[in-house]
Amino acid sequence: MANSLQRRINMAAGREPADLLITNARVVNVFTGDVEHTDVAIGEGVILGYGPRDAASVFDAGGACLLPGLIDAHIHIESSMLSPARFAELALPRGTTTVVADPHELVNVAGVAGLRYFLDCAASLPLNLRIAVPSCVPATPFEDAGAVLHAEDMAPFMRDPYVVSVGEMMNFPGVVAGDPDVLDKIQLGHESGRGIDGHVVGLPDKELDAYMAAGIRNNHECNSIEEMHEILRRGGYILLREGSAARNLGLLLRGITPANARRCALCCDDRHAEDFLRDGYMDHLLRLAVAQGTNPLLAVTLCTLNAAEAMGLHGKGGIAPGWDADLVLVDNLHDFTVLRTWIGGRCVAAEGRVLAEMPRVDASLLTGSVRPAPLTPHALDVCVPSGRARVIELAAGSLITRNAVRNVQITAGGLFDPAANPGICKLAVIERHKRTGLVGTGLLAGYGLHGGAVATSVAHDSHNIVVAGDSDKAMRTAVDRLIALGGGCVICRDNEILAELALPLAGLMSDDEPAAVSETLAVINRLAHTELGIPSGVDPLMSLSFMALPVIPSLKLTARGLFDVDRFCFVSVDAAQ
Repeated sequence: MANSLQRRINMAAGREPADLLITNARVVNVFTGDVEHTDVAIGEGVILGYGPRDAASVFDAGGACLLPGLIDAHIHIESSMLSPARFAELALPRGTTTVVADPHELVNVAGVAGLRYFLDCAASLPLNLRIAVPSCVPATPFEDAGAVLHAEDMAPFMRDPYVVSVGEMMNFPGVVAGDPDVLDKIQLGHESGRGIDGHVVGLPDKELDAYMAAGIRNNHECNSIEEMHEILRRGGYILLREGSAARNLGLLLRGITPANARRCALCCDDRHAEDFLRDGYMDHLLRLAVAQGTNPLLAVTLCTLNAAEAMGLHGKGGIAPGWDADLVLVDNLHDFTVLRTWIGGRCVAAEGRVLAEMPRVDASLLTGSVRPAPLTPHALDVCVPSGRARVIELAAGSLITRNAVRNVQITAGGLFDPAANPGICKLAVIERHKRTGLVGTGLLAGYGLHGGAVATSVAHDSHNIVVAGDSDKAMRTAVDRLIALGGGCVICRDNEILAELALPLAGLMSDDEPAAVSETLAVINRLAHTELGIPSGVDPLMSLSFMALPVIPSLKLTARGLFDVDRFCFVSVDAAQ
């Protein structure tokens, strides 16, 4: 180590040739907000300094813009439906060099085996993969996940060099109420010197004070500028999110001021492979921000230095002596077309191609995870004797659902009749980890489905099977096929399978080529819109997968039944009860 440090100093001082000199670059300085036409020297994996000097290798940037490597401050890689190695194949050519991944989805299915898998991937992949240890497994005590993680289960991982934080603390009622298990996890983060990531929406002042007083440092769930400012004034960081289903980047950009900009960063949270391939990754967020009037230099800072500081990524996010040589070369500060990506001074991608090797980590323990009990003949019944039903009302582009009460047509036996209620479909969540036989049923409006069913084993956060349809026959057909695939996504019309995607890794991920996964997803989404009538503004799979998440208001469905998030209790579908 001492020899490496001495060599670094010698190269920086010009006493030895640098390992690499990038010449003729327009260098973005996120510390000063300047762009300087200069050279950048690299050695021992770090930036040595600016200006011409001797180097073992020289790369001419051709006047293009050199930025710090882009950083995603918060993402669930599983939502791409790709293994971490396949995900890295998409990230690196797009200039994203560091991601903070919360493997919350996988760990809810596979427990510590899933966490070890992600840490093994972090240790082997060229992408800077940093891990937030999931804090909510399950997300609430009202769910049936594949595993349970207590503080003592998390403790052995907290000082791992690839771990940066305790993952998003979604159980904000538990924090505010002082739940001992929740507080043990927060204390674990403090004792290990790691941060605590937030996930909160709609808390009143005193409750928000209590949440932040626990030491929680950031939030990506703001749905208004006012809510954003309440977090900022309490010293938190705001992660402006642009995912496949939840998008608040455009709204919250309007809440950034010169005074609070340093406390804001960008993240994707949940994003499908199809969107990565079509639009890009963090480079896409840069383009969106600039197109909406954000100063390009500020946009870059949000995606680099600010993200690094928000997540405790020391040495990342800037181009300065001693900082990590994670760099991205783009054509200009408007289009942000990525030309080349370096990590630790090593070129890992160029002209849209990955140059680094992608080692595969053994994932055999993650297969065979979809094993529900057989559905009983009346498992999908929705009982509404009064004809007044609580309905989950979906809003396009948001994870928040409305708790609506509707008059519905019922059969003589008091059951919801899909054929007589256009615009409302059935929704079911089927426990798939431990063969408990639990099935929760409810009603969904705003999804627009008619003439079939959509089923997926990607159902945040416990990842039971979630299926929506307007006939029991179609729903059962979709579920049966999903089980046969070992997990994934299935769309059917009546009892005809229209398209399917197998996700054998915990029912969440595939190790197939990203383009193949994306093409299949595109087919599923297209057929969901054209054949089943799901509106163009609704993501058929991503939206459905969040209908089972009982920590985001206002009404959700678990395998145990309908859950009122605002009251934090189970309620009957029948509004008269």
